[in-house]
Amino acid sequence: MALVGAMIGAAAGGWINDYFGRKKATLSADVVFLLGSVVMAAAPDPYILILGRLLVGLGVGVASVTAPVYIAEASPSEIRGGLVSTNVLMITGGQFLSYLVNLAFTEIPGTWRWMLGVAGVPAAIQFVLMLFLPESPRWLYMKKDKSEAATVLAKIYDPYRLEEEIDQLATALEEERLRKQAVSYLDVFRKKEIRLAFFAGAGLQAFQQFTGINTVMYYSPTIVQMAGFKSNQLALLLSLIVALMNAMGTVVGIYLIDHFGRKKLALTSLSGVIVSLILLAVAFILQSSTSGNVGAYGWIAVIGLALYIAFFAPGMGPVPWTVNSEIYPESYRGMCGGMSATVNWISNLIVAQSFLSLAEAVGTGVTFLILAGIAVMAFVFVTVFVPETKGLSFEEMEKIWKEKAWGNGSGKEPLLESRS
Repeated sequence: MALVGAMIGAAAGGWINDYFGRKKATLSADVVFLLGSVVMAAAPDPYILILGRLLVGLGVGVASVTAPVYIAEASPSEIRGGLVSTNVLMITGGQFLSYLVNLAFTEIPGTWRWMLGVAGVPAAIQFVLMLFLPESPRWLYMKKDKSEAATVLAKIYDPYRLEEEIDQLATALEEERLRKQAVSYLDVFRKKEIRLAFFAGAGLQAFQQFTGINTVMYYSPTIVQMAGFKSNQLALLLSLIVALMNAMGTVVGIYLIDHFGRKKLALTSLSGVIVSLILLAVAFILQSSTSGNVGAYGWIAVIGLALYIAFFAPGMGPVPWTVNSEIYPESYRGMCGGMSATVNWISNLIVAQSFLSLAEAVGTGVTFLILAGIAVMAFVFVTVFVPETKGLSFEEMEKIWKEKAWGNGSGKEPLLESRS
């Protein structure tokens, strides 16, 4: 139900972002998340607990759309990738902390109420701190108050760069006016350049999930036990190490994404993911043909799991969120960001619901081989459809999609006129 809530929240989050701004969207997500945590902690029966999960999911969904866009719009282009990736570090770091929190509460009366209720603390802290942060300067300039936007931009850029940024925003605003009519969800599919951008962004989000990351995160204790480690405590300890590696890998990604580039990082990451999944598959297939003791195959499975995280976390972890925060034109950014985040949550739900059933039906080894096959498809997809966006301004990115849609200098540019 948390995933269902996240799907709904992400779908609505794009609209909330575009109409009310990034700051109000974040504050509303915090309120809903806090409310959900209180409902879960106080739940008298399973139905109220499920309602609390749904509310928490709604908050997560809205936040998953808002945070990357807010960070991207307030960041200079040369460090934008690293700063958006820091958001992913907060997520992976939060996952690691959740393992520690759960471990701390295992021996306390009312165990699960504390585990679920404490989730409201970060939301409360973020709500208070967000009150002191400005609205996104791009959203302010395009939707509300140019002078306020200039004040915010002056805190980010030196005077020369400030003038350049304001000129770019003025050009973008003029192009918005030329378009006149309000954008709609159908326009995403009608306009070729927007359709291509959304296909690349949504495809990245889908492949992030279908290559199995949340299967590994949700079920790492189960996978460790499937590998032959029967002790619950050891399984949880190894899962804690997996979560820590995920967070540490994201730190590496923060550095690499602005130095190495988004596309190269994603392709390198997927290459390692393919090898790791094949290693996991082989370990489980061979393990199933032995007596069931841990042996070498169990350890190969754990090494495969660790390698998977080591390759996935720096690349396919942050890249889809970073790319989606920067590839869409201003008027479509909230809408397309929301739609692609919804694709991510739907894919997450499908993988989470099907992994154990699939493993039972065809075997864990074959399941990992299927994920490896999907990772190969993801590699081809990134190679063909995802452009490199490192260091580009939002306006330069719009040009890339127009050139992909209509060819170089074809003149058939219904979305925007080319900037000189």
